[in-house]
Amino acid sequence: MFNSRTICFSNVLLALFVTLILLAGNTMAQQVGSPNTTTADPPIMHPNTTPCIVQLFQNDVFQNFNNHTFQFTPPANCPGPWAKVILQGRFFVTKGIQFDRTANIWIGGTNIYFGTTAEPSPSVSPQWHFERDLTDYSSLFVTPQTGTAILGNIVDSTYTGVIHGSVDVEFYPLAPSQAAPTTADMVLPLSSTPGTVALTSTASVLEQSLTLPTNVERAFLDVYAQSQIGDEFWYSCVPNDATSALESCGGTAFREAEVTIDGTPAGVAPVYPWIFTGGFDPFLWSPIPGVQTLNFVPYRVNLTPFASLLSNGAPHQVAVSVFNANNYFSATASLLLYLDHGSTQITGAMVSNNLTAAPSPTVGEHLKSKSGGSENGGTTSGTINTTSPRLFAITGYVDTSHGRVETEVNQAINFSNVQKFNIVGLLGVNPNAIDQQDISQTTSISSKVTERSGGNTFINWKKLSWPLTVTISFVNNADGSFTQVTGIQQAYNRTDTRTHNGVSTFSSTLSNAVSTQDTLFISSGFSITGNQGQASSQQYSYSDSTGLCYSKSLQAANGVLTAISTGKGCRH
Repeated sequence: MFNSRTICFSNVLLALFVTLILLAGNTMAQQVGSPNTTTADPPIMHPNTTPCIVQLFQNDVFQNFNNHTFQFTPPANCPGPWAKVILQGRFFVTKGIQFDRTANIWIGGTNIYFGTTAEPSPSVSPQWHFERDLTDYSSLFVTPQTGTAILGNIVDSTYTGVIHGSVDVEFYPLAPSQAAPTTADMVLPLSSTPGTVALTSTASVLEQSLTLPTNVERAFLDVYAQSQIGDEFWYSCVPNDATSALESCGGTAFREAEVTIDGTPAGVAPVYPWIFTGGFDPFLWSPIPGVQTLNFVPYRVNLTPFASLLSNGAPHQVAVSVFNANNYFSATASLLLYLDHGSTQITGAMVSNNLTAAPSPTVGEHLKSKSGGSENGGTTSGTINTTSPRLFAITGYVDTSHGRVETEVNQAINFSNVQKFNIVGLLGVNPNAIDQQDISQTTSISSKVTERSGGNTFINWKKLSWPLTVTISFVNNADGSFTQVTGIQQAYNRTDTRTHNGVSTFSSTLSNAVSTQDTLFISSGFSITGNQGQASSQQYSYSDSTGLCYSKSLQAANGVLTAISTGKGCRH
C-alpha cells in the first residue's frame, strides 16, 4: 500500500483491495477485449538449436509464506557450453481478492529471478509469463544444487487468490561451428542463504566475505534494490520536518544503492522506481502493469578496476547498502567473475578512485502554510526540490597472460525530484479537505568504460534515463465520501554504443514507457463505490546496428485491452 499519507489513505487502499470488481472474463493475453495481464515487452531471442529443458517446479501452489524447494540437475543431453540459457516462468492467480506479492527464485544462494505478481479480481484470474536471459550465469548450472522459490502469500476468508507457478530453464546447445559466448566463470551471491536482505536504513548492509580466485580479470555486480513498506513510494517522500504538514513519509525523495569493497566505495547502483500492480490504485495497472513490474532488471556495476585487489588471495568484504533507506529495501546481489585462463595469478594495481562514500543530495523546501497549516485544518502548499549529482572515475589495471589490461570507469549520475503540494485540511477529518501532490522525477546515467589492451582501445557507452511523473489528488467531499484521481507515466530508456579504436562496432536503443490514469469513488466508510476513466498504454521499442528491430504498443481502457500495434518504426 501507499505510504502513510494519513490513516484514511491506507484504509482506502485496503478497502479497494477487498472490494474491487473488474470486468468479467479471462481470455488470453494479447487479444483485444481481454482483461488478462499483458505487456508489450519483447520475447528473448531463442537460438535455432533444440533446447534441453530442465523443469524447476510445475504448478506449485503459493498460499502461505513457506519456501518452496526444488532440486536442480544439469541437463545430461546438453552439456555446456551453451549458446543461450533462458529462464521461463508461467504464473496465474485464481479469481478472488489478493495483494500483489513479491517473488524470487534461487539456485543455491544465487538469485535468478526477482519480480512481483499481478492482482486478481472476483471475475478475473490473470495469467502472465516472463523470461530472463541467464547466459551470463551459465557456470551456475553445471552442478546439481538445491533451488528455492520464495513467494509469500496469505489465503484466508478475505484474501482468496491462490497463486500457481511453473518455471523451467532452457539450455540451447551450440550450433555446428558456433563459438561459445563469453560467460562468467563464477557467479557468487552476496546472500549466505536464499532470500533477499531487508535494508532498513542507510546503515543496513547486504554483505559477504569472499576469498576469490587469484586470476580475476574482470568483475561485475548485479544489484537488485526493491522498495517495500515505508519505502515503497520513496519518490513521494519528503524531509522529516515536513512529514506531518504534508501527510507523507520521511527520508526525502532520494534513494541510491552504494557498493563497497572492504569499506571502500566501489560503485553506485541507482534505484529504479518499480511500482507494484496494487500501487496507488490497482485499477491503474489492469491489464497493463508498470515498467518491469513482473520482471525486474538488475543494475550491473562494473568492478573490474578492483580485479587486482580481488585476486590477492585475501578475503574481501563486498557490500551493498541503500542511502536514505527508510524501512525498507529488499536487496540481493550476485558477483560475476571472469578469469584469466592462461594464468593462476594476476598482478596489477588500483590507479585512482574519486568516488565518495556517500552522495550529498540538495533539498530545497519552498512551502507556505496558512491558518496553522494543513495538520491544523489550514492549508500547506508549495514545492520541494531534491537533487543529487554524481561524477566519478575509477581506474585500475591487471597484468594477465595476454598482457596488461587497463580499465577506466567514468560515470555521471544526475537525480532530480520536484514535488508540488496543495493540501487543505486533513483527509477524513475536515470537510472538503484536499490533498494534491505532483511528482516529476528523473534519473539520468551516463557510463563510459574504457579498456586498453595490446595497443587497442575499447569503449562501451551506456546511457540511461528513468523519467517518472505522478499526479495524485484526493478530495474529501462534503458527505464524507472521497474522490481519488491518479495519473502516472514512467519509462526506462537506454542506449548502448561500443567502439574499437574509435570505430563503432555496435549500437542499440531501447525505450519502454507506460502511461496510466484512473478516478476512484470511495464512500465515507472507505469502500469503493466505483471508478471511471481508466485508461493505460505501453510502448516498447528496440533497434540496433545489426538490423534487429522490435516495436509494440498496447492500449487499454476500463480494464481491458483495446488496441495492439506492432512493427511501427521498423522496416519490414
